[in-house]
Amino acid sequence: MSRATVCGVFVASVLLSGCGQLPPVQPWEKGQLAKPYMVLDDDPLDQKLVQHIYFSKESASGGAGVGGGGCGCN
Repeated sequence: MSRATVCGVFVASVLLSGCGQLPPVQPWEKGQLAKPYMVLDDDPLDQKLVQHIYFSKESASGGAGVGGGGCGCN
């Protein structure tokens, strides 16, 4: 391997090793994650439409937090 490749791997490993040292989220901090501005989907109506279209094409219900499938088995 070339020297640049070894150096790049070393730098990447040093940078990624810092991510393993993050403290866990405390229970009193979890309330911030439930705020409306923390939602990944900014338009819930659009997300419902996308899910409806997906399940209509797949001929199945569930899969988005609901048990069961389109085949009738649970």
